[in-house]
Amino acid sequence: MCRSPLGSAVVNVPSNITAPVTGAVGRFFSGVGLLLRGLGLYVRSPGLMLLGIVPALLSGALFVGAFATLVYFVDDLAALVTPFADDWSATARGLVRVIAGLAFLGVGGLLGVLTFTAVTLVIGDPFYEKISERVEERYGGTPGAVEVPFWSSLRRSLVDSLRLVAISVLVGIPLFAAGFIPVVGQTVVPVIGAAVGGWLLALELTGAPFSRRGLRLPDRRARLKVDRPTTLGFGVAVFVCFLIPLGAVLIMPAAVAGAALLTRRSLGQSIEEG
Repeated sequence: MCRSPLGSAVVNVPSNITAPVTGAVGRFFSGVGLLLRGLGLYVRSPGLMLLGIVPALLSGALFVGAFATLVYFVDDLAALVTPFADDWSATARGLVRVIAGLAFLGVGGLLGVLTFTAVTLVIGDPFYEKISERVEERYGGTPGAVEVPFWSSLRRSLVDSLRLVAISVLVGIPLFAAGFIPVVGQTVVPVIGAAVGGWLLALELTGAPFSRRGLRLPDRRARLKVDRPTTLGFGVAVFVCFLIPLGAVLIMPAAVAGAALLTRRSLGQSIEEG
């Protein structure tokens, strides 16, 4: 029996996972299947789709507004960075400031593309947590759910996320260096990188459903390790999807739904409807 940080019993954790014994490869692909099931749940539920779309719409509106503001002030910005052209002829001054304005718009557009996903994921956090809750409701709810104050939950979530980021950096630096090794860097290292990235993504995505049970990162890690192939199958599938441009925005709701299923499976709880 695991206990919440407040000391109260929250969930009975069985000694093994109710997963079919199909070998590591079979369990890996069953993990991939959890992402596909999450995608199916998301696509078939208009309510979940609406929750998943809202963050992208809010982020899109924010970025469109920011870019429109940049367009409105681009002439002033171009003049600000080209004071040396004030005494030039009108043609030369206009040409250099058009080039400067286009440069501002280009950089602004590039930054928008690069940061759109990150901002969308931040905005979407409460929406994704609601998706996770609704998925669990379809399978019988959250056994041993605990009420944790918002600020306490936020603090713990930030601490867990920082720990995962630190681990990512510690693992990522040697993998980056190993990428320069001929042959190995182009074959073995990408596979290891996908496995590590997939594992960390699985840990991150299952944070909300584990937290609803009062369980922290060490509990998460311990339970997911019991059936590591399934966890890796799910995480690697998400990792590969996230490599696609805007893949994180499009796949995140399905990944959150799949993570709820992975959590239930890792704790021996039903992942079958009805």
